Amino acid sequence: MLSDSIKDKLQKNNISFEGFQELMIRLMNYGILCRTESQTEQLLYDRYLRVADIVQDYLNIIGIKIYHDTRFEYIRLYPPGSQIPGMEEAEGQAFTGSLRTRISQNEVALILVLRTQYDKALREGNVDEHGYVAESMESLVIALRNLLGRTLPEKMTDRRRLFQRLRQLRLIHYTQDEELESGDSWIKIHPMIVSFVDDEALMALEENLQDNTIEEEIVEGVENVS
Repeated sequence: MLSDSIKDKLQKNNISFEGFQELMIRLMNYGILCRTESQTEQLLYDRYLRVADIVQDYLNIIGIKIYHDTRFEYIRLYPPGSQIPGMEEAEGQAFTGSLRTRISQNEVALILVLRTQYDKALREGNVDEHGYVAESMESLVIALRNLLGRTLPEKMTDRRRLFQRLRQLRLIHYTQDEELESGDSWIKIHPMIVSFVDDEALMALEENLQDNTIEEEIVEGVENVS
């Protein structure tokens, strides 16, 4: 049986079946594992490194692919048919499960601006040793207005919800919701933003900077990599 084969391989790597289950449940529930996010994710990421081949074989059965960035130490799962960084797009496959992220217009707008701000900091060399870029809320608000003619939600509850969503996607990092209330506060943009938003989406954004709406091709450029 498959479970017996997995157990045999896990035993050779000194990983319990329960530990493997915990890792897989986390991956399937979140679709993301980022070592620098928390102690829990650090533990699970390190565990993944020991059984990466087993995880990949297991997920290949249902057509789920893994993108592993070893430099910035994160893992992202991609459903069948998705565009994966550095890999050709799969053909003739369809998937509508929970791994395919549904993104709102407000989320798309902020994600696009985060990517442009990350690229700007990258060109200027303002990236820390873990690949993060520090961005002030004031700069983010200005960039959102200048690039897309948009503003952040006025209601603090909506603003928190928006940023919490992007933090859940591991695209940004901050510790307290109160950090979102002041223009003097800062967030960190995760290097994962580069693989989350493709270059075509950025090109489309540059071509539509005078528009007050986000064109469909720009939205697809974000959603297709999720």
